[in-house]
This record gives sequence, structure tokens and C-alpha cells, in this order.
Amino acid sequence: MPSSQISGKAYHDATKHSYLSVQLDPNYVDASTQPSSFKIYPKFYRRVKLNLNNPVHSFISLTSAITLEKVYKDGPYKLRVNPSAGALYPTEVYVQVRGIEGMVDGIYHLEVENNCLTLIYELIDDGLESYIIPGKSINGFIFLISCVYYRSSWKYQNRSIRYCLLDSGHHLGAIAASAFLHNRNIQLVFDFDKLSLNSYLGFENKEFITACVVSGEVQDKKIRHLRLKIPFVSGTDYFESNQFIEDAYQATTLQKSRQQKLEYPQFDFDQDKFYQTVWNRRSIRRFRKEAISQEDYLYVVQQLQQSIPTENYEEIEIYSVVHRVNGMTPGLYKGTNLIKTGNFSEKTGYLCINQAIARDGAVTLFFVSDYLNYQTAMQIAGFLGQRLYLTSNYLGIQCSGIGAYYDDETQELLETNKDVLYGMAIGI
Repeated sequence: MPSSQISGKAYHDATKHSYLSVQLDPNYVDASTQPSSFKIYPKFYRRVKLNLNNPVHSFISLTSAITLEKVYKDGPYKLRVNPSAGALYPTEVYVQVRGIEGMVDGIYHLEVENNCLTLIYELIDDGLESYIIPGKSINGFIFLISCVYYRSSWKYQNRSIRYCLLDSGHHLGAIAASAFLHNRNIQLVFDFDKLSLNSYLGFENKEFITACVVSGEVQDKKIRHLRLKIPFVSGTDYFESNQFIEDAYQATTLQKSRQQKLEYPQFDFDQDKFYQTVWNRRSIRRFRKEAISQEDYLYVVQQLQQSIPTENYEEIEIYSVVHRVNGMTPGLYKGTNLIKTGNFSEKTGYLCINQAIARDGAVTLFFVSDYLNYQTAMQIAGFLGQRLYLTSNYLGIQCSGIGAYYDDETQELLETNKDVLYGMAIGI
């Protein structure tokens, strides 16, 4: 059967973990062979250094900024505003700028390592709108998220299709956070002509577009396709192809998402405190097994239930395994509804490949979906994951994403036949 006729669920099922699969393939890698995690265009391209005192520059920079550098024996790790599975950072950001004072109308690559924009294409009467919202023009910004998948598949092999999409969702969440801090509305777009854009952006088979964010004034104006293809630049210093990932991407790109009315979230975060939260967000690796308050937990749930600003949508159901929340009965909850009581901390630790964070936190959450479009569902799960990171950190609660779990056994605990897309743990 051609890959275009295979469902996202089939690819999801093909990447399931089980106790046996993890034992048979523990997946060790040589850290010295890790591919480069920053894409850089040749030095002769024009660059704009981003100045955080400039509101436009700050808005763009904060979508991807490096917030901390850690040095280990195998080299430095540059941590960013967006979390990433294994700190591998497969995502890249491109931004089209149109009608912004002081900037050339063009498509730029966000060069994260050096905090600058690289002009890779100058616009005339053409642009990205023709692929994304035909018949319209955006005075403002169009962000494209892409994945350089080998950065992830180097370690996680076929299952990295999940992590690439979750990381894309995290990155969308980072853009949403920057938009909130800069008082800009955004709209996420998942259903558009990604395959043509991959070709015009010169990605070959080494990188692929996953999602788009539009921010600005929409005008009725026909914009034509890009006049020229952009020369190819690899996002890694070497590359090994993975046919499973390439087929999974192609197949799930062609499927349409469910649709909903566009609505914007209404957050009440203090902007200064939230700004510090964005800069200081980290993934916790160890909890102290302390309880959180019921008030804080319910606030977190409330923020997760806020609108997601997109018309392309897949519903995510959130199950919470409550271990240590003052005033709440330990057990399995769907939203705030108690499904079954019990101390499941040891069980969730086991299900999450014996990771202590799933056992020792206050709450372990699982995101599940019965989706039409796998790409959209996984990215929305990642988007909600970034929202959970920032909301919990804003309250002084720690958080960590959990991408590895025994899929079928986790479904049994949750008493659902819907796919488990993501796990997360919060606590102190």
C-alpha cells in the first residue's frame, strides 16, 4: 500500500514501546557522533542582529532564544525557551516579514546560535501566503516551523517522528508565549501546502515543514508563489536517511485536520513574572515527592482548557494520575472528574519506562486523542505541553515531558482505546 494511503495511527502503532521492545533495543548511542543542532546559512548571506530592546526583534528572538548553556564531558548543551526530547532540538524557524518598518520584506532564517535573522529570500510580489492562505496577504509575520529530523532519529530512530512533531508543538507554544508578552495575536495553521514549500525552501529530504503561525494584518490581496527556489543548506553536518520517518511525514501531511471556530485564549499572567518564567523554564529531572496545593493544580487544569488559536484542530483529552495533591483523593482523573481511586505512583513509574519523575511527581498527565490528522494532533499535544511547562513553572511547580512509555499498558491504565500522544509530570 502506498504510504499516502496509510493512516497516522498505523505509523503511531509502529513506534509503540513495550516492556519487551525496550529490553530488546535499549537504544544506546555514541554521544561523539551527535549531528550538529544549529543550521547556519553561508556567511555571505545578509544578517540582522536581533536587539532585545527593539520590540519586533524581541518578539522574534524570544520564540527560540538560548537561555542556558551547560557543559558536560561530551561538550556544551545550549538549552532554549522550548523544551526538546533529549535536548536534540530538531526544529528550525523561518519567518516571513512584510511591511515592518526598518526590515527588508523577505523570508529569514532564525539563526538561534547567534541570535540573528539571515535573509534567505527577498520578496517582490510573491510570498508564503500563496501556499498557506491563498488570496490573502499578511502585513506582519509568518513563522514556519520545520524539523531537521536526523537530529532526533540519530538517537530515537523511528520513534523520533513523534518527538519531531511534539517538539514542533513545543516551538509553537514558545511563539505563543512570545506573542503574549508582546501583545500580539497569533493563529496556528496546520493544513496547508507543506510539500510545495519544502521544495521551494530547498529542503530535499533532510528537513520538512510541520506548522505555521500567522501574526499581523490580513488583507485581501493575491500573492504569487515564490519566484525562485532557495538554495539547499543542510541543517546537520552529516545525514543518514530514515525511510520510515519520511514516509510517515508524507502520508500524514496529506490528511486534513478537524476544523473549529477560531478563538483566542484569555490569560491573566503577570507579564513581568511570565517573562521571567519563559527565560527560566527548565525540564526537571528529579522530584522531592512533595505535594502541591489543590488550588495550584486546578489553576493548571484551567489554563490547559483555554482555547488554542487555530481553525485546524484535533481534540486532546487529558488524563491525570494524581499522586500528591493536598485535598484531592489519589487516583485517575479525566479533567477534574475522578475515574478510579488508588495510589498509582509505582504503576506510572513503571509505565514510563521506569522513570522516577513519573513516580515521584505530584501528578502524571497523559494526553490522548482520536484524531484525523496525526501531525496536527501531536503538535497540539506538544503545544499544550509547552503551556503546561510555563503555567506550572509560573506557579513555582516543576515540570518534565515524558515521550517514552509502554503505549498499550498505559492505555489499559487510562481505560481508553485512543492513542496516548504524550506524558508529562509536574511536582516539587
